Amino acid sequence: MSYAHTITVALPYGEAVTRTREALSGQGFGVLSEIDVRSTFEAKLGSDAGQGLGDYLILGVCNPALAQKALAADPDMGLLLPCNVVIRRGPDNGTTVIQTIDPQTMVQLSDAPAVSEVASDADHRLLAALKELESV
Repeated sequence: MSYAHTITVALPYGEAVTRTREALSGQGFGVLSEIDVRSTFEAKLGSDAGQGLGDYLILGVCNPALAQKALAADPDMGLLLPCNVVIRRGPDNGTTVIQTIDPQTMVQLSDAPAVSEVASDADHRLLAALKELESV
């Protein structure tokens, strides 16, 4: 099973980051955490490591209503929250790759029926955000 939804958009990296934030917000997701992997690699491993990776951002996003339902159904789901969204420079400088976790992976780790409902809702919302981004 694939654990990610991936699209490539014809947007420069900076614009893709801005539009991704907007699309996610439109689906009820807020950004709880942000990791600039390139900067982290540069600081910890040297500039060559960061430059070799290129622009790479991990957003930890959460829809509070969905998170509340998931945690009420199975408190261990906190280990899988927030949902990760990756924005990284594409294979050429004119494109950007955007990936979201497939929330259906949660279903495989919990027997709680409510977790399945939450995963389906979150999946629908994340896919809607990606679809919006594909249309720009």
